[in-house]
Amino acid sequence: MSFIQIIPFRADLAPAFATLNRRWIEAFFEMETSDAKILNDPETVIITSGGTVFFAMDGDVPIGTVAVLRMDADTFELAKMTVTPTHQGRGIGEQLGHAAIDWAREHKVRMLVLETNRKLAGAIRLYERLGFVHATRPTPSEFARADVYMQLDLSHRRIE
Repeated sequence: MSFIQIIPFRADLAPAFATLNRRWIEAFFEMETSDAKILNDPETVIITSGGTVFFAMDGDVPIGTVAVLRMDADTFELAKMTVTPTHQGRGIGEQLGHAAIDWAREHKVRMLVLETNRKLAGAIRLYERLGFVHATRPTPSEFARADVYMQLDLSHRRIE
């Protein structure tokens, strides 16, 4: 297995962010207006709004990605996580997830949330391994396909 490196967003990788995500979305679902908004301009929608994007790189080739989108001052969303099929099953999604969670902790994010679909069972198991728990969505989703809501409390409070 080649060396996989996790790197932060670079403007020249924006097209890869869109390509990688379109591939999985179109394989399982249909592109929605909210997808297009994020994929067409991740720098404005994610980065300048206070979030981040990470890429998994196999040499110079982006083979996976994950975004962390700012929802409000304390809550961010883990979104658009994907690994190209040729590299799945190697723990790359977990590496991307840990990079996103580490970034969230460094930026004092209190709650990390995500939406997914129950037919993505492998993704749900990954999120559970990362510490996310199933919860009730506080507001309706802007995605028709989202039927699973999970959250990870990063408030750093210890329960004694």
